[in-house]
Amino acid sequence: MRAMWKGSVSFGLVSIPIQLYAATENKNVSLRQVHEADGGRIQYKRFCTIDGQEVPYAEIAKGYELPDGEMVVITDAEMAELPLSTQRTIDVLEFVPLESIDPIQYDRTYYLEPQKNAVKPYVVLRDALHKSSQVAIAKVAVRQRESMAVLRVHADVLVMTTMLWPDEVREPDFPFLRDDPPQIRPQELTMAGSLIDSLAEPVFEPEKYKDHYREALEEMIEAKVAGDETTKPAAVTAKADVVDLMAALQASVDAAKKSRQAAAAPTKAAEESAVSDEDAKPAKKKPAARKRAPKSA
Repeated sequence: MRAMWKGSVSFGLVSIPIQLYAATENKNVSLRQVHEADGGRIQYKRFCTIDGQEVPYAEIAKGYELPDGEMVVITDAEMAELPLSTQRTIDVLEFVPLESIDPIQYDRTYYLEPQKNAVKPYVVLRDALHKSSQVAIAKVAVRQRESMAVLRVHADVLVMTTMLWPDEVREPDFPFLRDDPPQIRPQELTMAGSLIDSLAEPVFEPEKYKDHYREALEEMIEAKVAGDETTKPAAVTAKADVVDLMAALQASVDAAKKSRQAAAAPTKAAEESAVSDEDAKPAKKKPAARKRAPKSA
């Protein structure tokens, strides 16, 4: 694992330097978008909708669009100037029972590793938190976004789970909630309870469940590789550039003119050659004029 964030846990007057690691990873099989005919990769580029030019990443800023379509442009430098006290600090605010938090508010989970000079205060907070059977509510800013978070102990390591703000959790508003509830017979409720009891387990063991879809996809890929059902995309010889429409049209017109001039050249040359041949021939003599007889008196 690679540390993605460095900061400290602020616990009263105690500051514990830590490093943050993503606690989970996506195990989905990574698939690319390709051209079915030849296996070539499909590329997406960043273009400005106004000038039509490709925009380098360094020139991309953030924008907030107003209802009338006007755009408020915000640069990274302006974002960095915003007051954010929790940018490098996990600020512990209070302690609550874990069951008092609805899991719908959970977002992402991270491991907290103590830096070398902070192992002792880290272990003190970890053990005290574990003994209290409570979790810490904190505020933290990761990737320019401030969030609430839960600090708890998992596998002898402090774990932080960021949470959604209350206004980020949607209220369920479905028509059936406003209707009169259906009449439930006691027998139906008893039968549902019996079904729950028949499937109940004392402890959740996630290891006994598998991602059968991912396994089937991996098996299909391995079978295609074993059967030599692979495609080697042709090497890209030149980078495809965006062609300006007017430039392309002008180039087409110039090419058409050259083509017409080239086609007309042999005809003109033949005509000039014919004229030269005529000039080279000896001039024909004109017949002598006949003498007229004198008129009689």
